[in-house]
Amino acid sequence: MIDPSRTVAIVGRPNVGKSRLFNRLCGRRLSIVHDMPGVTRDLISAEVNDDFVLLDTGGLGMELKMTPKKIADAAEEQVGFAIQASAVILFIVDVRQGITALDEIVAEKLRRYGKEVILVANKADSEDVEDDAYEFISLGLGDAMPVSAEHGRGITDLLDAVKVKLGEKPAFDADAPVEPKRIRISLMGRPNVGKSSIGNRLLDSKRLIVSDVAGTTRDSVELDLDYKHKDGEILKFRMADTAGLRTKTKVDSPVEFFSSVRTQHAMEASDVVFLIIDAVDGVTKQDQALAGAVLDAGRALVIVVNKWDLIIQQWEREPIEGFRSLKHFLESYEKSLRKEMFFLPDPPVLFVSAETGFRIESMLETAAAISATLDLKIPTGKLNSLMESLFEARSPKVVGTKRFKVFYATQTGSRPMRIRFFCNRIERLDPGYRRYLEKAIIHEFRLSGCPVRFDLVGKERRYEDEEGSAEHAHRQSDDLQRKARVRQMGPDAAKIDKKHPERRAKITQNKAAHNRSGKNRESRSRK
Repeated sequence: MIDPSRTVAIVGRPNVGKSRLFNRLCGRRLSIVHDMPGVTRDLISAEVNDDFVLLDTGGLGMELKMTPKKIADAAEEQVGFAIQASAVILFIVDVRQGITALDEIVAEKLRRYGKEVILVANKADSEDVEDDAYEFISLGLGDAMPVSAEHGRGITDLLDAVKVKLGEKPAFDADAPVEPKRIRISLMGRPNVGKSSIGNRLLDSKRLIVSDVAGTTRDSVELDLDYKHKDGEILKFRMADTAGLRTKTKVDSPVEFFSSVRTQHAMEASDVVFLIIDAVDGVTKQDQALAGAVLDAGRALVIVVNKWDLIIQQWEREPIEGFRSLKHFLESYEKSLRKEMFFLPDPPVLFVSAETGFRIESMLETAAAISATLDLKIPTGKLNSLMESLFEARSPKVVGTKRFKVFYATQTGSRPMRIRFFCNRIERLDPGYRRYLEKAIIHEFRLSGCPVRFDLVGKERRYEDEEGSAEHAHRQSDDLQRKARVRQMGPDAAKIDKKHPERRAKITQNKAAHNRSGKNRESRSRK
């Protein structure tokens, strides 16, 4: 774990290349980069070379044409937090534009903080413009280091300067207790359902920008969170607040597209995903699509119904007709929600309010319980006993001429849980019966919210077609059998069928009698 005192913040006015430099120093694309000013809003953090924590901030001095004033003010508050929490500041300026009035304002603010500052003249893409960096010495923060985040020029020298400012890294203490692995959780949902508000409630701070402007969050912001359980145990989480996802037809800018990509990556890296739903709007098609995406990714899921305080206020003003009490309405609401989300693995449903803090802590307790369940090992004997009872209680449909049948079942993996079925035919398992088996396994072994994957291993087919691919050996009709005899015996076979039907009937009777007599002789010989 990196010492929190070894923190470096990147600050500067909008569109000087802060996020591109952040990605270059981290060695991977974490922060969204775009030529449009004001893209970065929240605080993005990452570890660099296992040496220090790097913070990417929003631009100072955003104009109204870049972003709404309410969000701009919140973004500047985040920058102030980053400066206070950091030991070293990377002040980024644009060498091609020279000193601007906003640069001078930012420089004055940094001098008041009294922090270690490295002045970085970005966009020095060639040696021809490096000499222009000398004019920034008038800002009173020392010589500017010319770099190019786009092409990687001067990055090594910049990292060396950062290490000098931070000093020697503390020696590793082999006797220090190993920190347990953090449970990775993420907040997902449509725009403006209260994801960042819930995140701030969980963090008990204003680290995440909150406004009633849909789409405020753009990057996926990861933050560490420690929660003390009522029994005294410390639960450790790493929480990701993601951008609100809209349908693909409504993604109208490259920034929004990259936001959705970041959200997808955050979801795939999570142990538990919280799907936030607006209590007033209820379940929408977009909510169903997001839930399906979480299920396809194999992540554990918890449904969180936010803004429940609005429902309580409405009930206190005027009770909803048709319901005996608020508890009765809650039960009916949950039943209807589960009906809309019938394809999910029976996830927990939590009713919370980010505004009042109502039952917010239940989210972390539920995530910890589900994370422990993800590593459950199911005894093979119990699993096969359950499968036998399930097939006895409800038989699968007939597909072709036979039903789906499982000979043996065993667990082969976890996160997500994988169960391998050795069965007769893979294609005979219809979707309805698959859901029946999934839900029964989830209920029996208390895997609420945990997806279950089936790996089917079918028997080899007994008959193959002319090309060698396996095909069903269906019983042929009389007409097909007659045509086959014609191909084998020639036209005489057809004459026998037409002219002597009584002869064929007699031959069939003789064969049946011969078979019966043979069986009788075998039974007498055994006696």
